[in-house]
Amino acid sequence: MNPIGILIVDDHKLVRAGVISLLNKIQDVKVVAEADNGHDALKLMETHSPDLVLMDVAMRGLNGLETLARIARKYPRARVIILSMHSNEEYVIQALERGAFGYVLKDASPQELEIAIKAAMQGEIYLSPKISKQVVSDYLSRVHGHTVRIELQSEAKSPSLLTSRQREILQLIAEGCSTKEIASKLNLAVRTVETHRADIMKRLDIHDTAGLVRYAIRTGIATSDT
Repeated sequence: MNPIGILIVDDHKLVRAGVISLLNKIQDVKVVAEADNGHDALKLMETHSPDLVLMDVAMRGLNGLETLARIARKYPRARVIILSMHSNEEYVIQALERGAFGYVLKDASPQELEIAIKAAMQGEIYLSPKISKQVVSDYLSRVHGHTVRIELQSEAKSPSLLTSRQREILQLIAEGCSTKEIASKLNLAVRTVETHRADIMKRLDIHDTAGLVRYAIRTGIATSDT
């Protein structure tokens, strides 16, 4: 399977370097090009045909929202995720209206960026948890006339629902440990870890690993630099 080709568009060189550093730690992705403005981004779309674009909103010349609209029209198979410091709902709505598959804040964790990329490549919309889900959901329902799935964690249930052992296991899950690795670290049987994992999912009403990771980060069980 070919890696996901990514184009990074941001007018701050240090930001681009930071994003590239994060992406280099994610499996099955590859940065194919980078640009510091919308016009160059469109040229690179032609020459590199990236699968996904990570792009800022505020850029000199052709801004991110207009660039997004042009990419969506000319390259409909490409996914675009806005990577911005602005959580203003107006920006989010404009981005979705122009065809964005995600809106991630620049203070997001590396895990969140990876989740957003995977969601976008599956045709889902990902929004950082800090963004109001209800406002955006109402907007999408009004404009499109149907419910659009949004990869946004619902109100988190309290970690107090979990035992201390389960919180420990959840932290290790968020750190990327396999069931066997968790069993080894905690000196438990693999079946015991599996039982705890199933119970964690049931108690939190979360039914996939990505959701557990988001929950762990959001509630402080795991740190954003895990």
